[in-house]
Amino acid sequence: QVQLVESGGGLVQAGGSLRLSCAASGSTFSLYAMGWFRQAPGKEREFVAALTWTGGNTYYATSVKGRFSISRDNAKNTGYLQMNSLKPEDAAVYYCAVTLAPRLVILAASYNYWGQGTQVTVSS
Repeated sequence: QVQLVESGGGLVQAGGSLRLSCAASGSTFSLYAMGWFRQAPGKEREFVAALTWTGGNTYYATSVKGRFSISRDNAKNTGYLQMNSLKPEDAAVYYCAVTLAPRLVILAASYNYWGQGTQVTVSS
């Protein structure tokens, strides 16, 4: 079992930046690939970014590519999502998740454990 706790969300103006953190406990974080998803009101949860357990391979949704960066520090059992040039359409609850899948995964159903989410609000 892995417990995940996101933090770092908040209110930011359009064009600003936020760094989300995902603290893991309960199991060996480094065994898992991780991903970030988001869900805006009235919309389905959507994939944002994914990272292999080594941190060597990443994949981003088209809507965030070039603006967001996913990373991890296995020594600290923590994952990150650096979000730059934020837009109002980026506003959502952001979730981190981990999976034992041996490759990058973009389907939410393939992730084994989820955090509770952190709210990101972007004002125009």
